Amino acid sequence: MSPRVVLIGPPGSGKSTVGAALAGLLDVPLHDTDAAIEAAAGRSISDIFIEDGEPTFRELERAEVARAVEQEHGVLALGGGAPVDPLTEQVLAGQVVVFLDVGIADASRRVGFDQSRPLLAVNPRASWVRLMNERRPVYERVATHRVDTAGRTPQAIAEEIATLLGSS
Repeated sequence: MSPRVVLIGPPGSGKSTVGAALAGLLDVPLHDTDAAIEAAAGRSISDIFIEDGEPTFRELERAEVARAVEQEHGVLALGGGAPVDPLTEQVLAGQVVVFLDVGIADASRRVGFDQSRPLLAVNPRASWVRLMNERRPVYERVATHRVDTAGRTPQAIAEEIATLLGSS
């Protein structure tokens, strides 16, 4: 068993929201790896970063993505940094991966760059741009499809992805 589709992209690209809409269209479950990590740890990702550090979070994330790719069969939404890990990139090989591409204007409207996003806590806009510049090459390399989310509703994005998957 493997996911029908894996969604990747930076914070604010809509992975969770589009993932829910897409799962509804495809009539499959949504599995959000960030939510699964929080549930398993009993605390927020932000707390894990603060209390245990980013390396510990990345280990948890790597393990959850590997488990989910092997065991989940619906829509899989990954945290923004997950594909950057070389081992996770290997796990994603052979999967249908959709890169939800977004600009900073849409991302900032969607997430507001609040304190729940630890890598964006200091100077959120500059941090987001830096992260996106670092991660874009990986997102593009890992993805089998790229979908521009600028100014679009989650439902419209989900419908485009369903069409790409041959499901509409």
